Amino acid sequence: MPYGLVVRFTAQDVAAAAAFDQLAAETLGGIKATEPGTLVYVNHTPVDEPAVRVFYELYEDRKAFLHHEEQPHVKRFLAEREQYLISTEVTFLEEVAGKRPASAQER
Repeated sequence: MPYGLVVRFTAQDVAAAAAFDQLAAETLGGIKATEPGTLVYVNHTPVDEPAVRVFYELYEDRKAFLHHEEQPHVKRFLAEREQYLISTEVTFLEEVAGKRPASAQER
């Protein structure tokens, strides 16, 4: 069963948000290269909130999420992100219905 989450990050200011974006982009390279179970990993900026970022993440299953959390590029992101942020809010999601990329198990 797919496993998802939404994370809302509030940066200290717009400059910190830009530095956070760079760190996130570097992390995304590792995710693309080594995490086939990560189906969606997207960084969004809410309209009219330039210092806020919202990540939407969707994993093939909880095991894929746990694999993601153990990767060196993710551990670096988790350790370094705090210097740019004033708050982080995480919401874990259970899929009810929808259209999404097919997981490897469904291909």
